[in-house]
Parts: sequence; C-alpha cells; structure tokens
Amino acid sequence: MCGTCGCGSEENGVTIQNPKDVKTHEHHHHHDHDHDHSHSHDHEHSHSHSDNHHHKTVIDLEQDILQHNDVMAARNKGYFEAKNIFALNLVSSPGSGKTSILERTLTDLKNEKSFYVIEGDQQTLNDANRIDALDIPVIQINTGKGCHLESDMVYEAVKKLNIKDNSILMIENVGNLVCPSMFNLGENKRVVIISTTEGEDKPIKYPDMFHTSDICIINKIDLLPYLNIDIEKLKSYALQVNPKLKFFEVSATTGEGMEAWYKWLKEN
Repeated sequence: MCGTCGCGSEENGVTIQNPKDVKTHEHHHHHDHDHDHSHSHDHEHSHSHSDNHHHKTVIDLEQDILQHNDVMAARNKGYFEAKNIFALNLVSSPGSGKTSILERTLTDLKNEKSFYVIEGDQQTLNDANRIDALDIPVIQINTGKGCHLESDMVYEAVKKLNIKDNSILMIENVGNLVCPSMFNLGENKRVVIISTTEGEDKPIKYPDMFHTSDICIINKIDLLPYLNIDIEKLKSYALQVNPKLKFFEVSATTGEGMEAWYKWLKEN
C-alpha cells in the first residue's frame, strides 16, 4: 500500500519548481542519483519476529503517514479559506484528458477568473509548460518515485505561487486512480475525470477514488459514436459507489458540454 512505502519522501526525488525559472529542461531535473532507489532495503532486516508483529508495524506506519498528511491538509484548507481560494484536486488515470480539460477551461475563463495551477507528475515539465504558455501562474511538482501528491508538497508549491485572494487553484494530481484517493490535499472539491475510452466499469474497479470525489467529469464524449460504451451504465456504477456524485459530460477537444462545467465553476 502506498502509505507504507514512503514513496513521496524527499529522498525519492521530489522537486517543486516554476517552469519560468528553469532555463534549460529535462537534464536539470534528473539529478545524478547513482544510488539505488529500490525499496528493498526496507525489508533486509531479519524476519525472525512474528508476521503479526510485522503486520502491526506496517499498519502503524501507514497510520502515521496518513495522519501527518491530514494535519498538513488541514493547514492548507485553513489557508484556502482565509484567502477565499477555491481549490480543486483533479484526479484520474493517465490519458483521461486532465490537462486538456484544464487547458480549455483556463483558455475560456482566464479573463473572468484568476487561476493558479499546481501540476503533479513523476517527471518532466511538459504539463506545466503547457499551462505556462497560457500565461497562467503554475508550479510543477515532480514526485520522482512517488505516485501521488501529498499535502506538504502542495503547501510548498502554494508558497511559491503567492496566490491572490478570491482565486481558483487547480491541482492536477499524478495520473493514478488508487493512491491519490487516500491523500487529502486540503482541497474544497475533488474532481475525478474518466474518459469514454476507459470503459464503463472503472468506478467499481477503483471505488475509493469515486467514493472520495465530489464531481465526475466524463471526457471524450465526441468519441462515443466509435466506442462500445454505455454512459448511463458508467454513471450508474459510479452512483453505486457514491450517490452524491455530480456529472459533467464533456469533450475537451470540441468543447461540447464545457459550458455546464464552467457554470458550476463560476458558481462556487
């Protein structure tokens, strides 16, 4: 389980940076870590103790990690509330179209609302550069070996962004439908994005993510004529997991359905 492996720790290569401050790309982000990043060293100790004791140690470690994250998330939430910042945590599997939806939203609304963005990926500044090209303040968090963002990473990124009051903060999490579900970032709302190409049973395969989300955006509806997928069945599965989910059916490519999403954003 991700909470026990320490994959988000500094030693695993987390970097937080503004793309404007990076004069040359890629090779500056890959530090010369000649040492082995394998987690095997955690398991080299003798297993002479009982399995029950080991199991209890793992559970305690997981609880410590999640408790620390929750404390930091509460600090983020307090900061957001004090400055009237509406923070969204965008989560999905890789390739669902998170960044494309974000790009289109920012392009269409940046003259109406003040936006700030935190981009989470294991490596590269690719997504942050796409947002920076729209002249939107953005900070990239590269998680290295980590598979999710944590609240202390967001706190450090927020300090670099210097967000103005009454703004919208978009946090694009690492593409993963499992581990990010466990880590509260202090956001106001969690938005899970699923594309029509992923299949209608994703919500029941990955229930924790859909259970902890407030909004479900179904992207790539322009591809429906070419796919064998039942949108109503997808929504039915999602509602089994979380009866309070609100849906938006959109195409980031054509713009279809985006107005309803924009209306919700502007009302919150």
